[in-house]
Amino acid sequence: MGTRCFTWRMSVHCLLVAGGRWRCFPVPLGSSLVQGLHNSCCRKKSTAPKKIIPSVALCDENTKKSGNALDKLFSSEQQASILQVLNTASNKELEAFKLLRGRKSINIIEHREKFGPFQNLESLMNVPLFQYKTTIQVCNSILCPETEGEKRKFQDNRLLRKLIKPEIKRERLKAVNSIVSIVFGTRRIAWAHLDRKLAVLDWQQSECCQLMKGTYLSSIYLQEISSVISKMPNADLYVLEKIGLSIQNSSRFPVLLHFHIMEAMLYALLNKTFVQDGQHRVLSMNRNGVGKHFELMIGDTRTSGKELVKQFLSESVLKEEPRVVFPSEKIVRYRQMFSSTEEQRAEELYDSLLQAIAFYELAVFGTEP
Repeated sequence: MGTRCFTWRMSVHCLLVAGGRWRCFPVPLGSSLVQGLHNSCCRKKSTAPKKIIPSVALCDENTKKSGNALDKLFSSEQQASILQVLNTASNKELEAFKLLRGRKSINIIEHREKFGPFQNLESLMNVPLFQYKTTIQVCNSILCPETEGEKRKFQDNRLLRKLIKPEIKRERLKAVNSIVSIVFGTRRIAWAHLDRKLAVLDWQQSECCQLMKGTYLSSIYLQEISSVISKMPNADLYVLEKIGLSIQNSSRFPVLLHFHIMEAMLYALLNKTFVQDGQHRVLSMNRNGVGKHFELMIGDTRTSGKELVKQFLSESVLKEEPRVVFPSEKIVRYRQMFSSTEEQRAEELYDSLLQAIAFYELAVFGTEP
């Protein structure tokens, strides 16, 4: 007789037995024990088919609701005005609106060329980058465009943020009566004290030969910089030169470290009231921004401002209304100081004066000379 083989499908189950231990044992599938365990552990699920709503239908419904909401937000006359702009304005004209600058105006032109003019405000949401909230903001900006004064203010604020750090309110800048402009190098610190009439009240430099020797000792930096600050006059703001050296050039790392230490020390020592009022009295001004103001830039390189400073000294004597005013009782001393530093390439001395003039003309007065 042939041997008959029976195949059993088994299932492994675990039960909690006496003593608090789990014990596993195989049980054939379909047995009453397995069915009982399944019924006791699992809830009976509904066999009714679920209604599946396609995602496309949801998107269409949301778009329809948004479109209806847009119609309620704007009157028929307002809708006609908005559509007139969207359907006829060139790319340049669209970019005149603040919220349509860049890719958004290009997308409107491309959509208009491909699908024809916009029939309603709802169709604007078919353009890439235009969601419901964006569409409302764009429509409002078309109805109430920026005035020339607002555009100029926006541009001025953007330029100011690039020129000066940290950000400071224009109202506070307008109220400035005097500043001390500070420029430091590897061996000296120079400063120029100017009032809002561009009158030079003080102009000096100090040698700091011990700073980059050895291991950049903090105590030496504190000692040297504190000594220099004690000679500086009080002012509403102190403006430091910000040099944009790249950290990728490893050979410049010692100089870059020196500049960062100097800047940090000056911020800490001159911001005496920051803890009490939270107002910055020390600002950093972009070096290349000053160079562009005086047309001293050749590509990315800034040339010497020595000849320009010499010209300002001469004009202070020869012109009735010079750009920079050097007090008559000090001009002889400043001329002697200038002459004595010509061979030393004392760029810090020249740059401190130019930075102060640029700060007033660009940040305080907001006008070109």
